[in-house]
Amino acid sequence: LPLCFPEKLWKMLESDQFRSIWWSEGGKCVAINKDLFKVEVLGRGICQRVFNTRDIKSVIRQLNLYGFTKVQRDSQRSASLPEFLSEEAAASAHSQILYYYNPSFNRAHPWLLATCKRR
Repeated sequence: LPLCFPEKLWKMLESDQFRSIWWSEGGKCVAINKDLFKVEVLGRGICQRVFNTRDIKSVIRQLNLYGFTKVQRDSQRSASLPEFLSEEAAASAHSQILYYYNPSFNRAHPWLLATCKRR
């Protein structure tokens, strides 16, 4: 049987093969470097393809269908202009990283994966 989307995602996260996707927040969130993911995962040839798409929007749609929610990265902002500008530059580079959370998708609790169903 082919793996469902959450199972494929889990295998990718547990594999050393991908640098564009990793566990975040102590194994509670999925972090995706959007640009690298497009090249490394979605840019593969047909024989090596993980998902049946080449479009990041389709992957995000699947995340949403399986109950994942996008998590915003909150950070405290500095009051001084130079510090604020340097933080903005770092945040801009950081904006390529997408974070998704699903209470049934937790590295410490692999048995919950079975409860991760499509809506």
